Amino acid sequence: MTNPAARLAGRREWTALAVLLLPLLLVSMDVSVLYFAIPAITRELDPSATQQLWIFDSYAFALSGLLITMGSLGDRIGRRRLLLAGAAAFGLASVAAAYASSAEMLIAARVLLGIGGATLMPSTLALVRNLFQDDGQRGKAIAIWSGAMTGGIALGSVMSGVMLNHFWWGSVFLINVPAMLLLLVLVPVLVPEFKDPAPGRFDLLSVPLSMAAVLPVVYGLKEIAAEGFTPLYAGCLAAGLAFGWLFVRRQRTRDDAMVSRALFRERGFGAGIGLNTIAAFAMMGSAYFTTQYLQSVLGMGTLEAALWSLAPSVFIGAAAPASAALAQKTDRAYVISGGFVLAAAGFALISLVDTDSLWLLLTGAGVLACGIVTVMSLVSDMALGSAPAEKAGSAASLLETGQEFGGALGMAVLGSLGTAVYRSDLAGSEPAVRETLGRAVATAQELGGAAGGQVLTAAREAFVHGMQFAAWGGTVLLLAAAVLAAALLRGRGAQAQAPAPAERAAAGEALAH
Repeated sequence: MTNPAARLAGRREWTALAVLLLPLLLVSMDVSVLYFAIPAITRELDPSATQQLWIFDSYAFALSGLLITMGSLGDRIGRRRLLLAGAAAFGLASVAAAYASSAEMLIAARVLLGIGGATLMPSTLALVRNLFQDDGQRGKAIAIWSGAMTGGIALGSVMSGVMLNHFWWGSVFLINVPAMLLLLVLVPVLVPEFKDPAPGRFDLLSVPLSMAAVLPVVYGLKEIAAEGFTPLYAGCLAAGLAFGWLFVRRQRTRDDAMVSRALFRERGFGAGIGLNTIAAFAMMGSAYFTTQYLQSVLGMGTLEAALWSLAPSVFIGAAAPASAALAQKTDRAYVISGGFVLAAAGFALISLVDTDSLWLLLTGAGVLACGIVTVMSLVSDMALGSAPAEKAGSAASLLETGQEFGGALGMAVLGSLGTAVYRSDLAGSEPAVRETLGRAVATAQELGGAAGGQVLTAAREAFVHGMQFAAWGGTVLLLAAAVLAAALLRGRGAQAQAPAPAERAAAGEALAH
């Protein structure tokens, strides 16, 4: 059931949505676009091992660290204005990255890309919230937004491989430029401005506090997933949590807080952020294993593995709109809970995979993707629909920050679980073989012959065993999340909170311009 008093979106709004998907796709793609380009960059720029890591990670860190700041800034200066500024910055940084003549220049350009991405992501989602006032239409629009974001990450690595087959490594960045130019031309025509009419002062001290809360935690979780648990990474987590406590305390005691307390007055907002974080945990936790399985267990080349990894995305296109339509006819708590159960079934299928189970893996990943996109699209719609329209930018940034945390946590927790099983199974092997599957493959290639074959077989079986354990852990977590969703959200009805009359009037006035 939709809100009869809300203004229905027409062709202009749906066209605007299509335009807003451009920056979302490109920001998502830039997370994975360097996977194939690193060998060529290494030959041309000769980065050190540390610089190579920062070429990868500087983008994600700048993006995640500034999401909260940019969401709040968009509420104050206007989401369309921030989107246009971010598009210009993203385009210029893409050119700088494409023509970087040193590793230092490329890292700096990647940081600028992350800053631009941090303005684009919350702005696009907040504008979707403002453009679509009708509950049913907004649910469909956010479902499309969620599917595009998920698909963009998988598409980035494939696009990178295709471009590098024909052009030099900088081409993977230049594909951003035409899209950003198109955005700068079409957004002023199709998208009206929205902002908080009474935002209050911008709390500058909260900017470094929010970054100090987010960045150490994301860094610590990523490194734990890659290197294992150490006192240094534990210290990063502790520091981030301490600054997080200071940030939350400041937000609770100030009238001009960067994160408005009004957002959490509606139960659906906090629940939406929490459930979205769990969904991101499952999505990135599963991706940690499936990408390695395709390359190191099945022995696929990078481009072949990237193409196969697109297969589960086919299911996403149907899952998001179907779940949005179903949520209009029944209590969304049960649809969200069902999404978690479906994702758990995907993990259960992955737990049955052995060392030669391509189709079973892809089926499990596809089922899991359907469930995760169902959850993400519905809880995002619920959280944004329950937030005041003037705070849509802050609401969107909190959703996406939670998603960054969830993804990093999923890789760390499930990755650590799988690694523990892997190393236990190979307790009597050489240290290099026990470290990671990738190093075991390299060792097997160096040994060659029967000895190398034995090492490779043992390592692949140990990795699959660890993946099975991690998949069962994911299954249990998602089933618990299904129960939690039903308990927290039951009775909220088939739609998000309807906009207040004043909100509808303000939105209608903005659209009229």
